[in-house]
Amino acid sequence: MYAPVAAATLRYMEHVPPPAEELALLDRELARLDARRLQLLSRRSWLVAVLRPPVAPLSPPPPGFRPVAAPFAWGPPRQAAPATGARGAQNVLLGLGGLLLAVAAIAFTLFSWGEMGIAGRSAVLTAVTAGALVAPAPLLGRRLSSTAEALAAVALVLTVLDAYALHAAVLPDTDGLGFAAASSAVLAVAWAAYGLGLGRLRLPLPAAVVAGQFPLVLWAWYADGAAVAFGWALLVTAAADVAVASWGGRLAVRVAAWSGAAVTGSVALLIGLVTSLSAGGAVAAVGPGALLLAGAVVALSAGWRAPREWAVTGGVVAGGSAVAGVGGVLRTGVPWSWAVVVYLLCGAALSAVVRLRAVPRPVVRGVVGASVAVTGAAVLVVLPVVAAVLFGPASLVTDVWSGAPEGVRGAVGASVRWPDAGPAPVVLLVSAALLGAAYAARGRAGGPRTGWWAAAGCGALGLGWAGAVVLPVVVDASYAVAVVMGLLLVAGLSEVAVRRAPDAVAWTALGCALVGAVGTGLPALAAEPATHAVFGALVVLFAGVAVRSRVAAVRSVAAVASVLCALVVAGAVGASLGWSAPRAAVAVLVVPAVTVGLGLRLRAAAPTLSPSPPLSRPLSLSLSLEIAGAFGALVAVGLSVPDAPYLALVLGLCGVLAAATALRPERRPGAGYLAAGLFVAATWVRLGASGVADPETYTLPVSVVACGVGFLRRRGDPEASSWVAYGPGLAVTLLPSLVTAWPDPHWARPLLLGVAALVVTLVGARRRLQAPLVLGGSVLALDALHELAPHVAQVLDALPRWAFPALAGLLLLALGATYEQRLRDARRVRESLGRMR
Repeated sequence: MYAPVAAATLRYMEHVPPPAEELALLDRELARLDARRLQLLSRRSWLVAVLRPPVAPLSPPPPGFRPVAAPFAWGPPRQAAPATGARGAQNVLLGLGGLLLAVAAIAFTLFSWGEMGIAGRSAVLTAVTAGALVAPAPLLGRRLSSTAEALAAVALVLTVLDAYALHAAVLPDTDGLGFAAASSAVLAVAWAAYGLGLGRLRLPLPAAVVAGQFPLVLWAWYADGAAVAFGWALLVTAAADVAVASWGGRLAVRVAAWSGAAVTGSVALLIGLVTSLSAGGAVAAVGPGALLLAGAVVALSAGWRAPREWAVTGGVVAGGSAVAGVGGVLRTGVPWSWAVVVYLLCGAALSAVVRLRAVPRPVVRGVVGASVAVTGAAVLVVLPVVAAVLFGPASLVTDVWSGAPEGVRGAVGASVRWPDAGPAPVVLLVSAALLGAAYAARGRAGGPRTGWWAAAGCGALGLGWAGAVVLPVVVDASYAVAVVMGLLLVAGLSEVAVRRAPDAVAWTALGCALVGAVGTGLPALAAEPATHAVFGALVVLFAGVAVRSRVAAVRSVAAVASVLCALVVAGAVGASLGWSAPRAAVAVLVVPAVTVGLGLRLRAAAPTLSPSPPLSRPLSLSLSLEIAGAFGALVAVGLSVPDAPYLALVLGLCGVLAAATALRPERRPGAGYLAAGLFVAATWVRLGASGVADPETYTLPVSVVACGVGFLRRRGDPEASSWVAYGPGLAVTLLPSLVTAWPDPHWARPLLLGVAALVVTLVGARRRLQAPLVLGGSVLALDALHELAPHVAQVLDALPRWAFPALAGLLLLALGATYEQRLRDARRVRESLGRMR
């Protein structure tokens, strides 16, 4: 194409129209769609009116009908208002009407029955009942289902009244229970036939299911049946309910049947369980056992066709019923204390259902759950025996080294009736074997052993350990054999904790080892050689775990346990040497000294400190040792409290250990202050123990030297804290002088102490040193309070009683009025102290 012509033509060949023209096109298209939409809505309304029973006939729209629509009436179609309000009101009216008719019929039957003859009574009841039964059919034909349901309900009530009237007027001599059983059976059949004949009624079939719950139970009552007979009646009823629920069509029927089966079946199984447990012999236990086994079959058949969750429930009920039935017969051949073993073995036999491929898996899980529940119940029964074995020897703490008994029961005590405790180790070991087999099978299958499988492994280890602990006591083994077995168990569990990866089983092994150490150590307190041997062995065992384990947390826990056992060994050594408790405290301090040395050694061996924050990493071995050592130092201080000279010595030695800990840079701030405080406390205690009346003679030279050293420290390091430089020196003199001056009746010592405290306070304020200011000001305030206290007491005695609440109120008002100002003053004081060194 010629270039100028092409350029002139292409300027007007645009695919998008101008905005004004495009807007007009959109408006026309929307108007057309809106008109079509209204046309369709009108047609839909006419069709709905045709399908619904008409109140006034509606004519179709004329052929030329074209609705006029607004040009911009665009939006989602408007939904028709639901008719639930009108239908709900209709149901309420029909229900109230049916209820009133039923009440009138009951009143007529009970109170007006005797005013009519036999012919009139029969005619009235027959006519009313027949009319109520027949009326729903034509109503359903006219689509009046709610009205039909209301009349059907009245008809069902009338049939019950007919049965009552028949018994009262025609058959008054028949037994009430027998007639009620027969009537409920006839009504159940009649209502079922009525509901099946009029299939669109929802009420008769569930009512038939409810009526079917009574015939057999009433018959058993009428026949004066035993408890087992009642159980069989209930169980047969439950089986019928299960059949109806499994093959019933409507939801209401299935819900009524399942509810009835749950109630009647539960009561039947409860009757069977109670009678089985109370049976005195095998013959008496056969009947309840058969009932329980039949209940297991019913529950199994119910779970076979039920949804998944209900199938699991059915499996649990079936398994538990089978165990109760079989175990109830077998346990009659053994003593009552061994019945728990019988039930446990029956529960263990349930695990064989896992190999049955024909059984649905949800049912299998339910049966296995029943087996686990039986095992758990058996373990709970024998747990008091385990607790008695582990913690019964705690009474030896107040009677240490009273002598080793011949049998280990002498050390455990008589908190349990030991002749009846024979099943305890059997139950524990069998339960451990079952759980261990399941855990091992999971490992052979190659599946992950987490969750419930990990719990099975932990349970197997814990129950096996508990069974091994209980066994020597149940057989009343010798004292030495029981103690050696306890040590071997602790050693084995410690080895498991060291060798396994840090999983749940490893932690269970470590926990059992710690509890086992307590359970072995307590009986060892009965004899002096056993105490040294057992706790010494425990020290070595836990120290080995702390050295060999690769898990930091396991090493820390084992180190703490080793230190605690070492404290017992140190105390036992002092007692063996005949030392008093304050003197033995010095021997106990050997253990904290060792922990401090180990902490320094570990710090030197570590090339660098971990850069992660303390809360984000496991507790280090060094810190665990130091915490355990600090606890040992507290024990030593507690032992030395009765003897002041030894207390001063122990405090001084603790100060030395704290100073040694302060050699580590990361421990220096806390350990340094602690060391200074311990040295000062040791000085005070020593002065008090020596009966020194003028402590300044001994403390003032120390304070001068200490403050001089602090002055030199501050000259070399101006950033050093005044608490480190001057705090110990000032406290050595000021605090003992304050304690001495407080009960002094004379004026000279308090005056001199106040002057000295004032000078120290002024120096601290002048040099902006926190320690002199705080210590001097505190001592000055307490000294002034001591001096003014008598005069203040005289003034308070002279004031009337109402003055105290008045003064308190004024003080509170003043504080409240100047609350913000006081807060600002307190912040300024805190900031000023914070800026001091």
